[in-house]
Amino acid sequence: MIQWGYTINQPRAVNLDRNDLTAARRIIRQMPELQACIACGSCTATCTAGNLTQFNFRKVHTLVRRGEYEGAYEEMNKCMLCGKCRLVCPRGINTRGVVMLIKRELGEY
Repeated sequence: MIQWGYTINQPRAVNLDRNDLTAARRIIRQMPELQACIACGSCTATCTAGNLTQFNFRKVHTLVRRGEYEGAYEEMNKCMLCGKCRLVCPRGINTRGVVMLIKRELGEY
């Protein structure tokens, strides 16, 4: 067989029935404006912490909404709370509030 220098990865399917969505539901209940997020990436594009580290607000937010909390608390600790993301959000989501809420809710995970 010819080796082309790449391998085929297994698909990454998200099974929401297996994930524990209790913390995600609490977060949405406390901040219902998160349902308006369209994951446009403006928050990540302007993020000061994202320019200096591997922090990606949109990715962490999406993982939390899926119930995949592994490492989300540590990632949110990288946020500098500068507020640039809030200024550019087309939906006007209080992203600083989201960071604080996720840190508060996931502190025990």
